[in-house]
Amino acid sequence: MAEELEKKLNKREQYKARMKPYDYFAEFDTLDFNSLGEGDRYYLQDFGIFNTDFLEDEFTVRLRNGGGRISHQQFSYIADIVEEYDLTLVITARGGFQLHDVYADDLKEIWHKLNTNSLTTWQSFGDNIRNIVTDVYDGANQYAHLEVHPLIEQMQDYILKNPKYVGMLPRRVSIGISGNSANVSSFFANDIYFALAKKGDRYGFNVYMGGKNTEIAQDTGIFLEYEEVFEFFKAFVSTFYKHGSRFSRSKTRLYYMIQDLGFPKLLELLQQEFQKPFQSSGEMQLQDVVFEEFEELKDGTYAYCYQSDFGRLSVKEMRELASFAEKSQASLRIGIDQNIYILGLKQKAVPFSSPALSSTIVACAGNLCPYAVWSIKDETSYLPLEMIYKNRIKVGFSGCAKGCGRHRHTDIGLIGLKTNNFGATDGGARVFIGAEHDHGQSVARQLFSMVPFVHLKKTITLVVKLYEQSRCTNFQLYAHQILNRYSEDFVALWHLYNLKNNTTLSLPLQEKNITPQEEQVLLKESFHNFTLVEDDFKKSISALVKELWTVEGEDPHYKPPIKRVNFR
Repeated sequence: MAEELEKKLNKREQYKARMKPYDYFAEFDTLDFNSLGEGDRYYLQDFGIFNTDFLEDEFTVRLRNGGGRISHQQFSYIADIVEEYDLTLVITARGGFQLHDVYADDLKEIWHKLNTNSLTTWQSFGDNIRNIVTDVYDGANQYAHLEVHPLIEQMQDYILKNPKYVGMLPRRVSIGISGNSANVSSFFANDIYFALAKKGDRYGFNVYMGGKNTEIAQDTGIFLEYEEVFEFFKAFVSTFYKHGSRFSRSKTRLYYMIQDLGFPKLLELLQQEFQKPFQSSGEMQLQDVVFEEFEELKDGTYAYCYQSDFGRLSVKEMRELASFAEKSQASLRIGIDQNIYILGLKQKAVPFSSPALSSTIVACAGNLCPYAVWSIKDETSYLPLEMIYKNRIKVGFSGCAKGCGRHRHTDIGLIGLKTNNFGATDGGARVFIGAEHDHGQSVARQLFSMVPFVHLKKTITLVVKLYEQSRCTNFQLYAHQILNRYSEDFVALWHLYNLKNNTTLSLPLQEKNITPQEEQVLLKESFHNFTLVEDDFKKSISALVKELWTVEGEDPHYKPPIKRVNFR
């Protein structure tokens, strides 16, 4: 009977059934990292090590950094390791660090060095509670009502190196928590989001569950006091461990557990573990705020946002930032927007400038990761960066559909993909727009399935110009009042005919969603050359993108992906 059940488990669960990851760790120092099996690769993720069978001697190591806080000493120490082993470091979209170009012969030594000085790589990949995130201004600025970092430390300490849970959850779990009424980044893409709320005169948290890169976390109807969060967290981990699905790998996230059980049953199971009645939701405390390069903090000091090169950091930058923080008696924090924040400055001045206009753009690791085709951080050059920065438009750029750039939870989302649909060019991006993300209303909808890179800047420039002409105070309001009143296909055709005619005709403001018939009339009245293919919006879109974007001859903008060669 047990053997039959094991056969139904997904492959990772079959390995876990034979040996727990915590027990596997006893073999770590005896491993030959030049000769790993499939099971080794699964287990090693639980200790922060990622590797694939088609890049056998090259590894990625990820540090977890609860709440994004790091000392200048730790920052300098990591820089030393990066320099010593000639590694590539990027900031993750969960406020941690990822080290690439780690070679098999160096891995063991690097891993041991990274797991000292209060640093850890444990459970940063694999089926674990991933790095727990919060707002970068937690406890510090005028919007900070409850400091949550102590709760993050409690939660992290509970799961780190706990034999029962190391690598043993049905799937990874992402957790966001914020005690701030205005956040630099949205947290509704997390499996669980503890959002600042108020009940009577008490601040606490409303609980949202079931988010992921393509879904918005939903309100559970639960309000937690500050002192209840850790107990709820433990109850959740136990419930997911016991009742989460371990069969089809594509259906093991919390989102699918909620779909299968329904919220009432899930909350019943949670309450059995929590062992006390739940309070009903309080009033959510969230407002939209534009954060500047320098922000004044509650104590009268200032914070500075160092905009990284789309998540990339050099050793020189790291040392310069760490040295300045030490001399200024300031603290460092890593944002989930992939930027470095220096808090506690006496004056609004720093002796350096940011290398990029990246404060509102999250870009995944790109072809540093085996799943991405393009160097996504470089492909940001196809974007109208000045316009995006000026309008504080949030952009998520992912290198594949896994969505590490959170492209469905931003104003404009992109996935860099390959295409042979437009002649000589074979690089492009799928485009999404219009998420109402800060308040968890909706994810972005698809605008175009593929825009060749050579046409991407013109296309995104048009999107931004139409937003500017709307005079909405932010892009989410534009999405709510205008974009999302129309169907996806209509919005695509509206942008395509503007591109075809080299115009910037604004989308009309609508008081309610309009019908397909009304959309067709509006297109005919607005564009003199509007035609439909077989009276079908989708076929019309297909014909028009081929007409506008086919590249004849050699694409002068095409840059073949850089192939990394191991010279060791």
